[in-house]
Amino acid sequence: MWAVIGLFSFVGFIIYLVLGLISVAKKNGFAKKRFLTCLVLFIIVVVAVSADPSTQTETAESDETSTEVVETNVTTASSNAPTEEAEEPDEQEKAAQEAEANAAEDTAKKEAEAKATEEAAKKEAAAKEESIPREHKAALIKAESYAETMNMSKAGIYDQLTSEYGENFPEEAARYAIDNIVFDWKENALKKAQTYAETMSMSNSAIYDQLISEYGEKFTEEEAQYAIDNLE
Repeated sequence: MWAVIGLFSFVGFIIYLVLGLISVAKKNGFAKKRFLTCLVLFIIVVVAVSADPSTQTETAESDETSTEVVETNVTTASSNAPTEEAEEPDEQEKAAQEAEANAAEDTAKKEAEAKATEEAAKKEAAAKEESIPREHKAALIKAESYAETMNMSKAGIYDQLTSEYGENFPEEAARYAIDNIVFDWKENALKKAQTYAETMSMSNSAIYDQLISEYGEKFTEEEAQYAIDNLE
């Protein structure tokens, strides 16, 4: 209803506006009355538009739509926030797992390299052992026996190995034995010194000379001095 009233009022407003303008142009005295009628019709148009239920419904629907959009945005933001927070720990956990996997891979690689190096060293040692002549090995075993049972010096053992009245090994075999024997020669010198002191009651000076003599034990001066310094 209000829409119809508004429509007719608007049409009348246009008509009287045109008639008023014509009256102004002709100066026939009707201009004021017609403009007043235009004003009344304009007011009716405004009232009709304001009172129209369809306009109010559209406004209400627009407000409701705006409210729903705002609520939807708030809900979406709220639902997204935990997701983003949940993604951050997942990324940290993934990074930690990758770091752990890399560390394990590095450890395995180092262990494999160490094992390969060890195996290569064993193979090299085995090959070297196979290339050593039997007589050289025998000279080394004999040298170890002299060092352990008779507390001899390096030089004394070498002479015994090469002596025609001793072991009669070739010089190469004897040299291999001396170069590869591992022993505490200072302790051997001390044991020899103790034997001289206990069995022959010799002085420290005499024992020292006997230890370094080329006709005696043939220990080095350092080894002999160690023996004298530690002799009880």
